[in-house]
Amino acid sequence: MAEATSRGIGPVILLGSPGAGKGTQAKLIVERYRIPQISTGDLLRENVQRGTPLGLLAKDVMARGELVPDDLMYDMVAQRLRQVDCERGFILDGFPRNPAQAGWLDAFLEHEFFGNAQRDRCLPIVIRIDVDYNKLLRRITGRRSCPVCGRIYNVYSQPPHVADRCDVDGSTLVTREDDREEVIRERLAAYEQQTKPVAEYYARKGRLVSVDGDLPVNEVTEQIFRVIEGQHAGATGNN
Repeated sequence: MAEATSRGIGPVILLGSPGAGKGTQAKLIVERYRIPQISTGDLLRENVQRGTPLGLLAKDVMARGELVPDDLMYDMVAQRLRQVDCERGFILDGFPRNPAQAGWLDAFLEHEFFGNAQRDRCLPIVIRIDVDYNKLLRRITGRRSCPVCGRIYNVYSQPPHVADRCDVDGSTLVTREDDREEVIRERLAAYEQQTKPVAEYYARKGRLVSVDGDLPVNEVTEQIFRVIEGQHAGATGNN
């Protein structure tokens, strides 16, 4: 496993609906392979806070109530990916959100980022975490949290010993607004509409790999590690 954590693995993109476990799996990938997680939301906030030229442009756009255009996001992403900690690979969070962004990323990585000698492994490993829709609803709408200690429960899979009470301090558990069923259904519909074209883009190129997100977390992680290491080994063998 030391070899797996010391070598470069290239870019990784995780796709999956809200509640599919992307955040959990991304952290585990970061820990195992020691590569950064790049969030476009964080990039945008950082540039605005630092007052960079790109951040000032973005701030003006947002002040007008408009969406930050793709070209501006491309410049921010490109600057971040050129930093030295991305040389061995990285995970992208929140990007690409549409096929145009996916096409830009392919072109950027192929022609600039890794260089001609490493083109076999410059394109992203794209992993989609598939979760059954009904199971996903139960996973999210069943969540309850303690407002005092922050402990998370699930009324279906990990309930408290006493209904609606925290096992630690006895506080009344609460449901986050984002976890209410009507909100979740809207979020899932929006995700499907936004992300399906991205998945289809990578599927057409033969680069989309699906893993079973209904399995326990550690088994999902094992699937993802096998995909990453298998694709890296295949690319290395082609060099």
